[in-house]
Amino acid sequence: MSAAEFEAYVTGKTLYYGQHGMAYGVEEYLSNRRVRWSFLDGDCIDGVWYEEGDAICFAYEGRDTPQCWEFFRSPRGLSARVASDPEGEFLYEVQQSDEPMECLGPRIGA
Repeated sequence: MSAAEFEAYVTGKTLYYGQHGMAYGVEEYLSNRRVRWSFLDGDCIDGVWYEEGDAICFAYEGRDTPQCWEFFRSPRGLSARVASDPEGEFLYEVQQSDEPMECLGPRIGA
């Protein structure tokens, strides 16, 4: 999937991903290639995505290394695998929404 196709498909949506029949995470795709990710625990991390070769890479705040994925579209939605591991595990879209993600506030205390 090209960056243009990916952008057209995801912008303005919140996609929920699964792996091995279990919930994996959720990502909200905002304007200007901004994103917000959560492992469905209420903790959210903001970032941006960009095209690198055939991959879509995500750079998140507080993370040193971008994560690059190859995305594919099927009649069921998106699926993705880590670009550096073409034989690796797939994530797949299980649900999409036009609603923003729910993120909890910062954790305070010891």
